[in-house]
Amino acid sequence: MTAPVPHLSEQAKAVLPAHVAIIMDGNGRWAKQRHLPRVEGHRNGVESVRAVVRAAGEVGIKYLTLYAFSVENWSRPKDEVDTLMRYLARFLKTEIAELNRSSVRLEVIGQIYRLPEFVQEQLQKTRAALAHNNGLTLILALSYGSRTEMVEAIRSIATQVKEGAIEPAEIDEQTVTQHLYTRHYLDPDLLIRTSGEMRLSNFLLWQTSYAEFVVTPTLWPDFRRAQFFEALEEYTRRHRRFGRL
Repeated sequence: MTAPVPHLSEQAKAVLPAHVAIIMDGNGRWAKQRHLPRVEGHRNGVESVRAVVRAAGEVGIKYLTLYAFSVENWSRPKDEVDTLMRYLARFLKTEIAELNRSSVRLEVIGQIYRLPEFVQEQLQKTRAALAHNNGLTLILALSYGSRTEMVEAIRSIATQVKEGAIEPAEIDEQTVTQHLYTRHYLDPDLLIRTSGEMRLSNFLLWQTSYAEFVVTPTLWPDFRRAQFFEALEEYTRRHRRFGRL
């Protein structure tokens, strides 16, 4: 018997987060539990990316940011990093038709210049192929680290101060926000972390100041439409006060 397709409640549809960010964790553990190479976890994790992007677009999420590769991940074994880069380039190429059908735009944040040239080239091609779309904006955090992002923002602001373009007393939260990688996007309303870990792992530290957190024990390769909708349902049960009563 075919399993029923998960659906979102009308209550959840009425208060959807505009921006969902996800720390996709647990690929290695998923593979280890099955006595498989770590790369098999990454390969199956791609299926979860596909399912969540499709579901987010269907229900009307405006922005979806996926923590795909951190600056710390460069320290992993070269074979694993090389495989991840190949999977990334393949995903960017093979998903163009599907993303176009769903009217998904693609953006990217992070130190993109550190990515292999073939990945950078495919990123440019895919972004261009999807640039006319006006549905979900998929943001991939690649070679991303929030502390690195903030250091770069501080350097940029300091340069402006040195050049006399801005006075130190004029620097406020908006000034910082306008110098971050994410300056063109809304801050996340909901942050989801898979695999049960209770930490941010250097992800969107500034931007998630008032995001609602949902942590699930589900490992990323097992996180699909049903688990995504469960997180959205949990979001509807939160009362966001932003420091107020």
